Amino acid sequence: MKILIVEDDLDAAAYLTKAFREAGIVSDHASDGDSGLFLATENSYDALVVDRMLPRRDGLSLISELRARGIHTPALILSALGQVDDRVTGLRAGGDDYLPKPYAFSELLARVEVLGRRKGTPEQDMTYRVGDLELDRLAHVVRRGGREILLQPREFRLLEYLMKNAGQVVTRTMLLENVWDYHFDPQTNVIDVHVSRLRSKIEKDFDQPLLRTVRGAGYMIKDEVSA
Repeated sequence: MKILIVEDDLDAAAYLTKAFREAGIVSDHASDGDSGLFLATENSYDALVVDRMLPRRDGLSLISELRARGIHTPALILSALGQVDDRVTGLRAGGDDYLPKPYAFSELLARVEVLGRRKGTPEQDMTYRVGDLELDRLAHVVRRGGREILLQPREFRLLEYLMKNAGQVVTRTMLLENVWDYHFDPQTNVIDVHVSRLRSKIEKDFDQPLLRTVRGAGYMIKDEVSA
């Protein structure tokens, strides 16, 4: 098992590296958020241990950016902020677990081991398909009819969420919380603009529409032919 520790406290990072090594877990270390983002993007890890308060890029921003890039390595957040609202914010940012400080290493180790087992997601769950549209979550590639479609990170995240919920109505609130990480309605047309751009990219030059607007409810992606 190999993990990435993103921790700016060098003494704490050294302790964790040694303790994990003694438990048979290999670890890399990054001392700031930008370095952590680079390593997590360029390498494959079974889990991430991320301190919430980091220089250059905080832990929640790091995890959110990874999710936006289609990287879903399980992440555990370490933080001195341990109130319920703090934990909820961390989980909604894309974290898979949240451990308040101070903590016992035995508990951290057990949680990381659980996340490592979660990494073994079946390959079919890494690829979403709706009709002839295919989204590869690992390679961060979208194809329709075998032709690659280039999407911006937010467009990819939007399509990923829609395809994850294919055949179901996805509301504006669901999109704001899961794609934009907003927990309030900013009263803008940001969703409509992105859906319009996404629709033009995945349906241009194709006869069969896939992305529908459900008036008064939200949006749905569905293959009407095989429905």
